[in-house]
Amino acid sequence: MARQLRLSLGRDGPPSFHEFVRGPSNAAALAAVEAWPAWTGGCLAILGPKGVGKSHLARAWADAVQAVIVEREHPDLDAAAGRPVLLEDADRGVSTEGLFHLINIAARDGGGLLLTARTRPSTWPTALPDLRSRLNAFPIVEIDPPDDVVLEGVLRRFFRDRNIRPPEEVYPYLLARMRRSIPDAEAIVRKLDEAGDEGFRPVTRVLARQILEARQGLDF
Repeated sequence: MARQLRLSLGRDGPPSFHEFVRGPSNAAALAAVEAWPAWTGGCLAILGPKGVGKSHLARAWADAVQAVIVEREHPDLDAAAGRPVLLEDADRGVSTEGLFHLINIAARDGGGLLLTARTRPSTWPTALPDLRSRLNAFPIVEIDPPDDVVLEGVLRRFFRDRNIRPPEEVYPYLLARMRRSIPDAEAIVRKLDEAGDEGFRPVTRVLARQILEARQGLDF
């Protein structure tokens, strides 16, 4: 039996709004991000657990507005002056003085500060009283765990990137049984692709069942 050749097309360039899969779970976050530069004080934080699409949305914004992407521990304040700025994972070891200055810079003409984090700014520790007050009032928007609309959309995108066209019945089967995360959707598609190639088999509901059963209790 001839092996089916699958061409992994991949995605060129940074994440974009066009590629961002929209659904009820992320509609509020998308609308808030797209409202820039009309953010309160020029600032916004996207909150949510791992795997909900925070980074994709933030990077799409950064690419669209030509934002400076700064490091958490040593943000380049000179590069941030008069420019929109993205700082990711801001609740994981950010420079408190750097963050304080970034918030102040964001309110100036041409500025803006978009943060991503898993926890609310009001809970972040700081010894700077002025920063404490700003974090307590920091504008936020949350992304919920992906709903079925989003999960099906990302599954279709990941299959398309690998040039795979599974039967339509595969989608509701996976949606009813998979974890509610975008990385998990990508991992499932990768495993299905690998299993299909190894066994010279098409991606079907039967193969999907075998993959889901094999991964019970395992992380991949």
